[in-house]
Amino acid sequence: MVNDYHMLSGIQKVAILFSVVGESLAMSLIKGLSKTEVRKIRSTLRSMGTVSFAVKKRVMEEFYFGFLSEQFEDGKGDDGGPIQPFEFLADLNDEQLIALLNKEEPPVIAMILAQLEPDKKMLILNKLEPTLKGQVLIELGSLDDIPLEGIIEVGARLKEKSTYLPRTAEFSRGGAKEIADTLSGMSSNEQERYMQTLQNEDPDLYAAVKAFFLTFDDIMEKFPDDIIRTLLNSIELDILPIAFKGLDEEKINEMKDMLPQKKQAMYNDDLAAKPQPKREVDNARKEFVDAAKQMEKDGSLNLDDILSGGEMVE
Repeated sequence: MVNDYHMLSGIQKVAILFSVVGESLAMSLIKGLSKTEVRKIRSTLRSMGTVSFAVKKRVMEEFYFGFLSEQFEDGKGDDGGPIQPFEFLADLNDEQLIALLNKEEPPVIAMILAQLEPDKKMLILNKLEPTLKGQVLIELGSLDDIPLEGIIEVGARLKEKSTYLPRTAEFSRGGAKEIADTLSGMSSNEQERYMQTLQNEDPDLYAAVKAFFLTFDDIMEKFPDDIIRTLLNSIELDILPIAFKGLDEEKINEMKDMLPQKKQAMYNDDLAAKPQPKREVDNARKEFVDAAKQMEKDGSLNLDDILSGGEMVE
């Protein structure tokens, strides 16, 4: 059995890569291999015999999704060091790591902890519930039982998951309002995806953000009529039918009835009847949100009272 990674030649490393990910995928990752080189790799693989899990893991960490054909000569990345499939972890702070591991199974948590420095590993472990902590410690001692393909899949999935975590600054204590402010600058699709991820991974933080995160739907559903009238009069008339796209007819008529009679007569029904790009609808609705936030700055309303569900008296 091959147990010493340091004794491997470049072609032996490539042969191990072929055996782990399959020849078809390996060929798509390794550009410029000639037929002669491929035959040498196949021959080397047949002659190597069994390769230990630890060696396979080390090879994959070196070459996983980031090597070029010339790297096969020296086994180095562009920066002179091995390429690590879990390198994204280095960009996460402690609280982001905790959020990343939230709701993950003990083997996955153990797999990630194995990549961390001892002090950070203990910090994360001490944040876990006692029962879960015990399960993770057991898993840490049996990582060799996890197929390498499983490690690759987990690494890719968690890297994708990490892209939806709030940025470092947004993890500051009492940072829910900062997150809500950040969301206000995103498209509606991004907002929905981010909030769904936040709800799944950290329900408490989601609830805190929701209390600050104002949407067009909140305005339509929660704002008192007098404030809505003020908003309607502060927005250009041709913006209204675009913002109202997707609302039911009864709600649209309710909004139009709140306009002064002169504006009702000038309401652009032709524009309202035409389909509109979602981007335009999002932009029109954002004008409502921006106008409401300006009213809060001016002291005309208190968004906390409205969004928290407090009783409103007209």
